Amino acid sequence: MNDWLDAINWNEDGLVPAIAQDHRTGRVLMMAWMNREALSLTATEQRAIYWSRSRGRLWRKGEESGHVQKLHELRLDCDADVVILMVEQIGGIACHTGRESCFYRVFDNGAWKVVDAVLKDPHTIYAPEHRHD
Repeated sequence: MNDWLDAINWNEDGLVPAIAQDHRTGRVLMMAWMNREALSLTATEQRAIYWSRSRGRLWRKGEESGHVQKLHELRLDCDADVVILMVEQIGGIACHTGRESCFYRVFDNGAWKVVDAVLKDPHTIYAPEHRHD
């Protein structure tokens, strides 16, 4: 039944990197980690569920912010050690900083330059105990 999970080359911590991409544009929204349970639940519930290393528990994307990632397609790379989730990002914000993508800085002339605007103030998205500031 879960043979598809056995095909994955989990790291020494039992995790696999998971990259979320917008299913329409292909833009990389974020990277997080999944354990076996998170990946299984993601496939079952058709929404992104990650493993929070800092909290030591499953994290349903959008559980605090409402910015759920609806799964459209799940892909596994050639080495079976990275998964890609093609998602619909509800609310258009994937990053805890209030931006569309966590990849909002570009290397330019020896420095990281912020190139994407904050779409929503993170202080209005999260309760104080869930903010990353």
